[in-house]
Amino acid sequence: MTAPSAVLEDGHRELVDAFESFVRRELVPLAAELPETADQVPADLRTYVRKRSAALGFYAGDYPEELGGADMPFTAVVLLHHAAGRSGCVLAPYALAGSDGPSPLLRHGTPEQIERHLVPLVRGEQTRCLALTEPHAGSDAFRLTTTAVRTGDGWVLNGRKTFVSNAEHAGIALVVAATDLGDGPTAGATAFVLPMDQPGLRIGQRYEGMSGEPLFELLLDQVTVGPEAVIGGEEGIAAATALAMDSLSRGRLVVAAMCNGISEYALRVGVEYARERRAFGKVIGEYQHVQEHLVATRAEVEASKLLTLACARLVDEGTESPENAALAKLTASETAVRAVDRSLQVHGATGWVRGHPLEFLYRYVRMTTIIEGTSEVQKVIIARSMGLN
Repeated sequence: MTAPSAVLEDGHRELVDAFESFVRRELVPLAAELPETADQVPADLRTYVRKRSAALGFYAGDYPEELGGADMPFTAVVLLHHAAGRSGCVLAPYALAGSDGPSPLLRHGTPEQIERHLVPLVRGEQTRCLALTEPHAGSDAFRLTTTAVRTGDGWVLNGRKTFVSNAEHAGIALVVAATDLGDGPTAGATAFVLPMDQPGLRIGQRYEGMSGEPLFELLLDQVTVGPEAVIGGEEGIAAATALAMDSLSRGRLVVAAMCNGISEYALRVGVEYARERRAFGKVIGEYQHVQEHLVATRAEVEASKLLTLACARLVDEGTESPENAALAKLTASETAVRAVDRSLQVHGATGWVRGHPLEFLYRYVRMTTIIEGTSEVQKVIIARSMGLN
C-alpha cells in the first residue's frame, strides 16, 4: 500500500534510494560489529562514516558544490535524515551533517572564515561544537552571562557554557557571548569561532545523557582573540541572535525528519513482532489492544511526515516560517516518543532488555522533545503566530 507522503518524495526518490543502498551495503555491516550494549560509536568510526558519506555526496548535501556540498534542495536533505532514522542503523545518522557538522552560523562568515572553517566542516574533514547554553539559561538561551569585552580591535571572553556536545572531538568551538562594546550596557550577542586549543579555553565537567551521549562544560578564562574570530566580521558584532534565529527553522525541520524516520522504524519492528509473536493460541497482532498501539502510531506518523515534507517544500520555495517549523518539530518529536513507547509495549519484556534496539531508542528519542527548543518553546512560538501572546 502506497503511503500518501510518497507523493512528496517522488522527486528525490533516486537520491534517497542511493543513500539507503549506501547504508545497507556499507554501514549496516559495520554497525553489526559493534557490541550490542554499546551506546556510543567510536570516534574513529564516526570519522570514517562522515568522510565516506561526504565523498559520496550525501554529507552536508545542501551546501554549495564549491564548498564541498552537492547543492541539494532542502526537501532532499529532510528526506535523507528521514531515511537515516528509518533505517534503524546506528551509523546512519553520522553519515549526515548534524550538531557537529557545518553550522548555518558560518554561512554568514567572512570569506576567510568560510574557507578556513566552513569548507573543512562541509567536507567532513573537521567537526565543531556549539557553546550557547549556560547553567542558568536553557530555553532562554540568549540570557547570557558569558561576556565578550572589546579591547582595542580584539576581545576578551569569560564565562561558562554547559551541555556542549562533541567538545572532546571538535576542532573548533562556536561560542556565543554577550557583547560589551566598552561604551555602555551590553549590546546584544556575538558569535565567535575559536580553535579548541585556544589559550584560556578548556573543557570542564563531563556529563552523560540517558542514551550515553557525553556532554561537556566549556570554560572561558580571559580568552583573548582578534577581530578575525567574530563570525561575520564587524557586521557580525551583536548580530548572533538574528543569525541564529535565521537557522533555527531548518534545524527544527531536520530534527522533525529524523523523528519521523525513528517513528517509522519503531512501527515497522512493532508490526513485524505482532505478526510473529503468539500468545493464548494466536498471534498477538489479532488482539485489538495491540492493533490500537500500531494503528494509532501509523496514523500519527503519516500525518507528521506530511507536515514536515510540506514545510520543507515551502523552504525551497522561499518561505521559512518559524511557526511552521515549530509545528513540525513539536508534532514529530512528540509522535516519536509515543511511537517508540507503543512499540516497546507491544514487545513487552523483549523490547525492555538491554541491547534491544527499542530499549536504546526509548532512551534516545526522549531528548528530541528538548533539543532545538523544547516542546513548550515550540508551543509558545505557535501561540504567538495565532495572536495569543
